[in-house]
Order: sequence, then C-alpha cells, then structure tokens
Amino acid sequence: MSTAKAKKEPTTFEAASARLDELITAMESGTLPLDQMMDAFEEGRKLVAFCNAKLSEVQQRVEKIKASETDGTLLREPFN
Repeated sequence: MSTAKAKKEPTTFEAASARLDELITAMESGTLPLDQMMDAFEEGRKLVAFCNAKLSEVQQRVEKIKASETDGTLLREPFN
C-alpha cells in the first residue's frame, strides 16, 4: 500500500492541467525514487483521462451560430 498523502481530485480542467505540469516537472527531474515515480505516473494517467473527458464535454456543448442566409434567423450547428 502506498504511503503517499491522499490527493484531492481536481474539479476543473485548469486544476488538473496545473497538477499534471507539476508531475511532469518532478518526473523529468530524475530525482524521484521509483515508487514515487510510479505513483506520479498513475496520478498523471488519471489526470489525462479527466482532462480528455472535460474537453469532450466542452466540444459537445460548443455550437457554431450563424445567421440564416434567407431570413436572418440564427441557426445552431454542431462544432466540428
């Protein structure tokens, strides 16, 4: 069982991204012991999945609005 402190799960894309940056910096430093490196890697995988899910949610919500060429009404089209 890991002795690492319980980490608070991110609630925003920005918080998850910032934490992921911290983990990458620590891992690239080459100073982490193997157990901490693996813990950081596992946390990073979860953060990447969280960020990908948030981006998918946003992509689904974004709509492109354009004026109709015939009567000027606004039409909504999915964002591609």
